[in-house]
Formats: sequence, C-alpha cells, structure tokens
Amino acid sequence: MQIQANPFHYDFDLARTALVIIDMQRDFIEPGGFGETLGNDVSLLAAIVPACQAVLGAWRAAGGLVVHTREAHCADLSDCPPAKRNRGNPSLRIGDAGPMGRILVAGESGNQIIPQLAPVAGEIVLDKPGKGAFYATPLHNLLQQAEVTHLVFMGVTTEVCVQTSMREANDRGYDGLLLEDCTESYFPQFKAAAVEMMRAQGAIVGWTATSAQMLATLAASQG
Repeated sequence: MQIQANPFHYDFDLARTALVIIDMQRDFIEPGGFGETLGNDVSLLAAIVPACQAVLGAWRAAGGLVVHTREAHCADLSDCPPAKRNRGNPSLRIGDAGPMGRILVAGESGNQIIPQLAPVAGEIVLDKPGKGAFYATPLHNLLQQAEVTHLVFMGVTTEVCVQTSMREANDRGYDGLLLEDCTESYFPQFKAAAVEMMRAQGAIVGWTATSAQMLATLAASQG
C-alpha cells in the first residue's frame, strides 16, 4: 500500500504494520481528569476522537495489528522517579487521589483508555512508565515477534508522548507515519512545531498524512 504522505510517499505492508495509539486515556481527555487539573483545555484533545475511531475501525476491519499504550505507574510509585512526580507546581501530582481515582496509577478509572477507543481481544495493551512507548516496556520484542517494520501513530500529546515514541521507533529501525488529525496537543503551536520537526529533512523522524488518506488507502486495499 502507498499513501501520498508528507514529505513523500509512504509505502507499507499491512501484515507488517501496527497501528499504535498513544495514551488516549480518560485522565488526559475527559473533563475532571489530570489534564484539566493542570489547567489545560481537554476539549482540544477530545476533538480528535472521531477521526481516531474511524481509523481504528477501518484498521480492525482490514485485520491490522493494534497497539494501545497508557502512561501508568505502579501503585507504590516505584517506577515513577521523584523528578517526574515533583515537576512543575500542579494541584494534583502522580499518585494523588483525583476525581477518577489515583492520578496515572495502573488500574485506576482515570488511567483507562476512553470507551470510544477501548481495546478489544487480541490487541496489545501496554502500560508505560515514561513518555516513550518503548521505554521499560516489551513493545520492541512484541513487534519483532510479529515481524512488524512499520508503525502508524495516533494519540496524545503530539509533542510529548507521541513524538518521543516516534523518535524511539526511528532509532530502532521502524518507519513511522503520524496521522495529523488523529493527534493533538493542549498547545496547538506545539503540535504544529512537532509535526514539522518529525517530517523535516526527508522524514528524519517519520512521515505525516491525514486520516482521510489512510481510510482511502485501506478501503482501496479491501477491493
């Protein structure tokens, strides 16, 4: 398959490509969650949900591999360094009790993926203690076992966990494609800058395209 992506076409074999959905969690996207307690407008992130749903539905229908990540820590916070927990001056910190349970703690209500994009049986779900999807997770080994060489990214936030994961993927030899309208930031200018950085200099980190382009490509492949 081929998408006329930016900065040039992106070729991929569905059988060797995974859709990676980064941190579409209640705490980041829904009102009352961690993201809002930091003073952010979560409606910016919620706006991408329909596009993400459309791509996820089409990807599943085509039989493609799906990976979901959650930024999550152990209940005792043993995998959350103080430098991360104490950063900034938030009203609630990682591990504190929030409206949806303890903030960014595995198993808590707010730490779950939003219902609209909830994983189904057979999909990979990874809890990650860092920003990147590969740090302290089995993702690379799982992808190697599945003979995956290409990754399509969606999720939040563009300039933090998504960009970090794409850079980690690039260093490990994967060809990454970011769906621009399926990712967002609390700061639109940060998203714009991150997208430009990733596809600069001949896709130095990866390619970008739109959900419409991906949907059209998948539809064409189904005949």
